[in-house]
Amino acid sequence: MIFDYNSTRPKLILAEYGRNVQNMVDYICTLTDREERNRLAQVVIDMMGVLNPHLRDVSDFKHKLWDHLYIISDFKIDVDSPYPIPTKENIHHKPDSLKYPNHNIRFKHYGYTVEEMIRKAKAVSNEEARQKMTVGIANFMKMAYLTWNKDSVSDEQILNDLSLLSNGELSLPADTVLTKVDFKTPPPGNRMKSTGGSSSSGASQQNNNQRKYNNNNNNNNNNNKKMSNSKRPMNNPGGRKNNYQK
Repeated sequence: MIFDYNSTRPKLILAEYGRNVQNMVDYICTLTDREERNRLAQVVIDMMGVLNPHLRDVSDFKHKLWDHLYIISDFKIDVDSPYPIPTKENIHHKPDSLKYPNHNIRFKHYGYTVEEMIRKAKAVSNEEARQKMTVGIANFMKMAYLTWNKDSVSDEQILNDLSLLSNGELSLPADTVLTKVDFKTPPPGNRMKSTGGSSSSGASQQNNNQRKYNNNNNNNNNNNKKMSNSKRPMNNPGGRKNNYQK
């Protein structure tokens, strides 16, 4: 006995439409009468719209259904489509490969941008503008260094690295003082809340406490009333004696 498993069947091109739609499209491709193919293709299109009602929210969903019909048939079906016939190259378009940067960065903690800035500064002929750019690059290098290393770094270290990266063409005096950078951030869990948030939370807490106090008073008043009613003697209209009285 031979069992028919999905693993032995041909692979579904668009699995969301199911095996029956795939078989009907394959059957249409075998027909020789063009009018019959067009009629059955329209029936399959209507059925595909019923199986996937979410496509009705898509603009021009009929066009999408006809494209799916050609995809299911592996672009072999020959029918009169009201829309331009898609091709396999247009549907399965292979994207162009991206050009990823492959730079050999000397000091990775400074990054490739610093090297580009140094090259731009070296090309400047005006000495005054070149010196200003050098100071700006040195300050940026100090900030980049402290981004990866929170410990303090000396200005002398930054100036030496700048001279190495520029091959000695960009240099600053040894007594140059760079901009101080401070990256101190509070540890998680110790961050202070804003004033507005604390005041609003304090007001809401006060309102909750007042509401609880009022509820407790109301409960106490109700309990006192019940106790007083239980101690009050019962009236005996007409002066009749109860059965337990002699």
